[in-house]
Amino acid sequence: MLGHGTTGLLGQGSATVATAVNRYCGPSGAPLFSLAFPVIVNTSVFSNSCQLSFRRRLLLGACGAGLAGLLVVAASLHPNPAGLGTHEQLGLPPCTFRSLFGIRCPSCGMTTSWSHATHGHWRQALAANVGGTLLAVVAVVVATVCVISAVRGRWLVKIPNDWVWATGALALAAITLLDWAIRLATG
Repeated sequence: MLGHGTTGLLGQGSATVATAVNRYCGPSGAPLFSLAFPVIVNTSVFSNSCQLSFRRRLLLGACGAGLAGLLVVAASLHPNPAGLGTHEQLGLPPCTFRSLFGIRCPSCGMTTSWSHATHGHWRQALAANVGGTLLAVVAVVVATVCVISAVRGRWLVKIPNDWVWATGALALAAITLLDWAIRLATG
């Protein structure tokens, strides 16, 4: 059914056939097969050698540019010495959670931490919001990978699977909530 002398779905030669039929790849490096060619192939063979489609390159470029834009905006702000409230320079209102309950919310200080991070003030960034500082670092890395991958037409690095992304997001949320709990406990 596969043709081209392959020995089976995962047999010898399958990767060659899959590569010849479909040069484009998805976010995990796995080839994107059409319904006319539904073959399961060991994706480790493809790693970063897949060519990105024009549409995916545009999306990656837009994502990278968007993240870079956020970092540029953060760099243009003057971090509030109080460790929070920097977002008000953008015309945004004060934190509603803080206005209602009189305490910081878990995201209070994130804009300030991004501003400090973009100025290279890492200690102040961490003091403002640990989760925000980590998020700013992730934004720099992801923006770089997206833009370079879009220009190259191939992934710069092997893209993590969904479990890695989910674990990272949960870890970031846990760090942010732990930082918030420590701030509440220490006043």
